[in-house]
Amino acid sequence: MTESASAQPRESLPLDSTAQLLTRITAQLGAQLSHVSLNGTRRPMHHRTGGSAGITRAPALVAVAHGSRDPQALRTVMRLLDRVRELRPGLDVRLGHIELNEPLLPAALSGLGSDDAVLVPLLLGRGHHVKRDIPAAVAAAPALRATIAAPLGPHPLLVEALYGRLVEAGWPAEESDSRGSAVVLAAAGSRDPDSAADTRRTARMLSERLGGVPVVPAYASATAPTVPVAVRALAARGRHRVAVASYFTAPGRFATAAAAAAPGSAAAPLGAHPAMARLLLCRYDQALTGALPAHEVATNDHLLASA
Repeated sequence: MTESASAQPRESLPLDSTAQLLTRITAQLGAQLSHVSLNGTRRPMHHRTGGSAGITRAPALVAVAHGSRDPQALRTVMRLLDRVRELRPGLDVRLGHIELNEPLLPAALSGLGSDDAVLVPLLLGRGHHVKRDIPAAVAAAPALRATIAAPLGPHPLLVEALYGRLVEAGWPAEESDSRGSAVVLAAAGSRDPDSAADTRRTARMLSERLGGVPVVPAYASATAPTVPVAVRALAARGRHRVAVASYFTAPGRFATAAAAAAPGSAAAPLGAHPAMARLLLCRYDQALTGALPAHEVATNDHLLASA
């Protein structure tokens, strides 16, 4: 370029080109802001680059539900995942079932191909499904780079969901005379001692949330006590006003049986409570950052963190 040419004034961009530039800048700024939490901290940036435009995307969140013959179960889980999508727009949120409902987990993982994913169990403790079934499904999808998050419980957000469901069922939100009151935390049950320990810890946390009201775990299968036995034991201690807290993610046979055994009010399953949606994203983010204790996160040989 000659000196005389460089001295020529630059022409202004056409109006439509200026608008396109502003649109591109706005889109890029929006993409960056999507990685910033409401408290100003930056969200995890584990992602893959795809396409010629170099667009980045977060790993998919694959919610892993147990599955149920109760048609309300699938509808409840879908409402919960809709809440997750509302909280994290643009995140690829998918669903896989261990049994009984479509899509089954292997099919859900197959649909991801070689993408990155975080599997978040919609399960409440460290039982057989978390320790064996989900890792086995990931191992059978070697092209997928996957991390398995911890189960939903125990966690303070889970306790908030339990408390909210109890209040909906008639538990007094304000402090009152609770000397004759108690709560049975009705869970599915597992022979795994870690699962039982997780349920007991949740019971202690819920008791604290209720101001010291006794909360006794009870189980629908595999271990004791059952809900009726727990209710009778509480009555023997002078606790005659007993509510049942449903420690189930969605409706199903066990949740229905637990509610039927309640001598008083019975809370609904946790379902699409707002705290549950926040908890799913919390477990997703924790799995990406490796923020969990070693015993709370399960991974396979092709971890996302090492990709």
